[in-house]
Amino acid sequence: MPRHIAIIMDGNGRWAAARGLPRYVGHRTGAETARNIIEHCARRHLEQLTLYSFSIENWKRPAAEIAQLMQIYLEYLVSQRPVMMKNNIRFRQIGRRDGLPADVCREIDRTIEALDRNTGMTLCLAVNYGSRAGIVDAVRAIARRVAAGELSPDAIDEAQVQRHLYTAGMPDPDLLIRTAGEMRISNYLLWQISYAELYVTDVLWPDFTPADMDKAIGDFAGRTRRFGGLNESE
Repeated sequence: MPRHIAIIMDGNGRWAAARGLPRYVGHRTGAETARNIIEHCARRHLEQLTLYSFSIENWKRPAAEIAQLMQIYLEYLVSQRPVMMKNNIRFRQIGRRDGLPADVCREIDRTIEALDRNTGMTLCLAVNYGSRAGIVDAVRAIARRVAAGELSPDAIDEAQVQRHLYTAGMPDPDLLIRTAGEMRISNYLLWQISYAELYVTDVLWPDFTPADMDKAIGDFAGRTRRFGGLNESE
């Protein structure tokens, strides 16, 4: 069982288009899929699940679609807090808060605080997130510490960078899942997935089921992770 699974939830728009439905219906259905997968992973005692919910690049989409996505997120935070509490889930978010609606930020903070004492799976949502932006923000924070005389340039190592990333204190993903068959990372957790196993499925996110999740986990369990080294048999 992997400790940490990260998912690129792709295919909501295509799912809706294939059914002659507006894109927001695909997003709402995708949110329901996320709820099912989150509860399933919590029952399987996964340590952390990180979902790519809204990227920095997604601001390029039509304003109406962005507004619908933010409304879905707002409703999700409010409606799912009791569900996450029941499942002993902790909540975190990574990404820049600048640009997010004030009411969304308010519900993010309420959800983090309400679930902070839970001891089960950590649910982390990547919202207004871009991995390159996260690395830039980490470099800026380190540079400020160096300029203030708090940190020597010679003391900057991988661990120091890790401590300044949005994901500080979180385990790196063991498994990265991408739905809808796209063979790219899309600026997601570039630093953190250095040794993650990749799993791509053609299933569109709204159709992704707990059985599909178990299939991905089973595939992961059958792989040999070397981390640059060799097995005893090699």
